[in-house]
Amino acid sequence: MTTRAVATGIGHYLPERVVENSWFEEFLDTSDEWIRTRSGIERRHFAAEGETTSRMAAHASRAALDSAGITANDIDAVIVATSTPDLTFPSVATMVQNELGMTRGFGFDIQAVCAGFIYALSTANAMIVSGQAQRILVIGAETFSRIMDWEDRSTCVLFGDGAGALVLEARSGSGNASDRGVLATDLNSDGRYREMLYVDGGVSTSGTAGKLRMQGNPLFRQAVAKLAATADAALGKAGLGHDDVDWIVPHQANIRIIQGTAKKLDVPMEKVVVTVQDHGNTSAASIPLALSVAVSEGKIRPGQLLVAEAIGGGLAWGAVVLRW
Repeated sequence: MTTRAVATGIGHYLPERVVENSWFEEFLDTSDEWIRTRSGIERRHFAAEGETTSRMAAHASRAALDSAGITANDIDAVIVATSTPDLTFPSVATMVQNELGMTRGFGFDIQAVCAGFIYALSTANAMIVSGQAQRILVIGAETFSRIMDWEDRSTCVLFGDGAGALVLEARSGSGNASDRGVLATDLNSDGRYREMLYVDGGVSTSGTAGKLRMQGNPLFRQAVAKLAATADAALGKAGLGHDDVDWIVPHQANIRIIQGTAKKLDVPMEKVVVTVQDHGNTSAASIPLALSVAVSEGKIRPGQLLVAEAIGGGLAWGAVVLRW
């Protein structure tokens, strides 16, 4: 028998404040049509004053725990993917532990920007397969509205806030691609592309959080090629092909990137989960948010094969093949 990390619960949280594209027209030379045409985004959610990454992560976690039918003290570890922590330290994961009343196990954060949830999911899978943990709460949570330059119309219209959480649990499998759970992962990074997407501040440079900077067109070209390649690599490791895929759950950055990647993979858009129109780019939160919404809508069902893929600053990118 083979140990598999199986998804047993999913949940998400979005702040109450919904920001339509028209809001930006009040202070930027932009329009709803301009934003929709270039990104596919129609609206996004912004965290309220005092609403932090850890609080949103805790909300999503409670929903995931309820979905799995377990309590916080049934969890062995909490892994949070985020680039917008509440504080420089301690980790958001330990804050989530406290919010949930979790008095056992351990927690830590992973920072791989928009690819963070893929990295966290891969890490959690490795820990479960190796026997270090039986149940892990894997979370993506971001408050990107706090690092926007509100004078830069090319970036500030793209991002939103939110959180998604997934419960992974050790289960026995047969060792083949019919098993439920994580079947393969593929992780990559290349620091030569740092200038394409970064934040211009930090503890050891400016002592401030800084603002997000992005080179949109070069990043687009890198994204489509690298996302298709990592999805192919992960499927190959699982001994599967494009025809085996029921759903692609991509990082919700831009509808053009999503469409371009699907075309390169020769997967119809009918098999792609798309939530970018309602959430914007929520960085590490985007895949668990999209996954949770698709499950709640009855699109994703047990036994279906999913490919989740993402790319973010670093550049860092990767994919996970998961049977739901």
